[in-house]
Amino acid sequence: MNQIIISVVFAITLLACHKISHVENLLQAGNTANKTNPVEERNNPKQIKVLTLGSFHFSFPNLDVITTDDDDKIDVLEPKHQEEIELIVTKLEKFRPTIIVIERLPKHQQKYDSLYQSYLKGTHELTRSEEQQIGFRLAKRMSLKRLYCTDAWGMDYKDVKQLLDGKDSIAKQRFADFFYNNPDSLLYSYKDEKEIFKTQGILAELKRLNDSKLITDQLGDYLIGPFKYETPGNNQFGADFTTGWWFNRNLRIFRNIQRIDATPEDRILVIYGAGHLNLLNIFFKASPEYELLQVNDYLK
Repeated sequence: MNQIIISVVFAITLLACHKISHVENLLQAGNTANKTNPVEERNNPKQIKVLTLGSFHFSFPNLDVITTDDDDKIDVLEPKHQEEIELIVTKLEKFRPTIIVIERLPKHQQKYDSLYQSYLKGTHELTRSEEQQIGFRLAKRMSLKRLYCTDAWGMDYKDVKQLLDGKDSIAKQRFADFFYNNPDSLLYSYKDEKEIFKTQGILAELKRLNDSKLITDQLGDYLIGPFKYETPGNNQFGADFTTGWWFNRNLRIFRNIQRIDATPEDRILVIYGAGHLNLLNIFFKASPEYELLQVNDYLK
């Protein structure tokens, strides 16, 4: 009788151990399934592929800090430049963009929709802007319905806005003088830059502007000069000014791009002034939603 009881107890113990082991295996499997390899996650095909094309402004509006003298400008409507632009569009076509983003404010979306549709119908002649020369041409080749306007202006801190919009003309002039003629002028990356679109062509200039080292160096330009400006009441005035002028502006641009209804199957081409890439590229690289590709790989 005792032997039978021992056998039953032993069997029950084995069954219990088996169940515990089975539960542990299930828990282990669950834990394994919930763990994500960071490397695999970063290479997840769910990320939307993005290509940023930094460009000089083909129409030379000279609205930026860096301007181009009349003698150094080119007319992109000349036949030799038109031929080269077609070549550039052919190279970018290999990216197969499904969405094209341009440096225009969202409030102008309807205007650019209309211009693009007129271009498709043959009733609009392309202007000199890179948005139309490259963007419209490429969008037509890819049979896209529209281009997305995503530009934005920054939001100033209260103290900055008061100085820039206020009635103290002396304080305003003092800041303007420092902005254009500050002690850091010799440190700017662009002081040694040489635009080469006139001597070597548009393609060569685009390759130069999209060089990763140049883009990084240009970000440094926003951490000197006006960034260090101080007023009697605010020793962080320059940092506040640069935050709104540049960092906040590009964050808002990035947010506008995020607002586009895109899926992992989409491929986004961003056509912006080259200066914006020193922040936009950082945002795209850091974001888990996007995979940033190198445009110079396509411009070879």
